[in-house]
Amino acid sequence: MKKRWAAGVAGGLAGLCNGLFGGGGGSVLVPLLTRLCGLSQRQAFATSVAVILPLCVLSAGIYLARGRLDLMAAAPYLVGGALGGWLGGKWFGGMNMKWLRRLFGLLLIYGGIRCLL
Repeated sequence: MKKRWAAGVAGGLAGLCNGLFGGGGGSVLVPLLTRLCGLSQRQAFATSVAVILPLCVLSAGIYLARGRLDLMAAAPYLVGGALGGWLGGKWFGGMNMKWLRRLFGLLLIYGGIRCLL
């Protein structure tokens, strides 16, 4: 029961970040999945991707319904993102977790600095 509660809290926080900031739920979800839910780092990264997709679709639908989403402006990013996602997924299986954690940490630091400045 505690694991279900923790998973619900983790999902709720990821959804909240995704809805408020238009993304970033995965950066919240991965640490929560490892600490609160007891998933391995590799499982947490993969689970985060599976959870974030429907959250992003839901958030994008809300933005679209409110007239805040320009689909034509988003199209090139979708194509590039799909390509990058495919490539990242291919690399993920063979990547050393120590380096993956470091890269993820650098991404969070970079995003934090950009937000502050």
